Amino acid sequence: MNIQILVADDHPIFRKGLIRTINAHPSFNIIAEANDGEQALNKIKELKPDIAILDISMPKMSGFEIVKKIRNLNLDVKIIILTMYSDEEFFNQAIDLDVKGYISKESAGEDLITALERVSNGNSYISPLLSDHVIKLDRERRSLVKAKPSLKNLTPTERQILKYLAENNTSKQIAGELFISFKTVENHRANIRDKLNLKGLNSLLKFAIENKSRL
Repeated sequence: MNIQILVADDHPIFRKGLIRTINAHPSFNIIAEANDGEQALNKIKELKPDIAILDISMPKMSGFEIVKKIRNLNLDVKIIILTMYSDEEFFNQAIDLDVKGYISKESAGEDLITALERVSNGNSYISPLLSDHVIKLDRERRSLVKAKPSLKNLTPTERQILKYLAENNTSKQIAGELFISFKTVENHRANIRDKLNLKGLNSLLKFAIENKSRL
């Protein structure tokens, strides 16, 4: 097994440290490195690594922006995100984008090889330092579903639209993101309101924003 890996981080010393750690293991092969998001995306498109390790915050393009573009291009690349953040909002984005690994930079030295082994075998990995936040997030989501059982009745598209609304996107913006018509988005919004028993035009937006971290 020889797993092809790209590493992208805008801090050279940290990036070189990751590369040294990875190169010490014969199963993994560094095929490229990048110091900003744009460079990382171009190299991913050109070289198609098995795994891309991406800093969440980089010049020109964030790790999550790169993942969205990779998904739109249907590239078969597994993603590990490096982060200094433990904010639940970032967890939500990582989960929504099917990120396979989520590593705290504080413990990257200890966690990286385990994460690579898990992700290369088709599993997921989250740094133990961040796991408490994942547990808290799961508990809050369960609590919301208990309070609003009809959330389970939403279709995948309706759930997606609800999440876009939580980011305060307009119907026009959502239509553009999902490549559907404005009228279709409005119909979905009406259906979601009915399913969740929300009254009034702004009630859905209010619900989505108030429960943003739990959707």
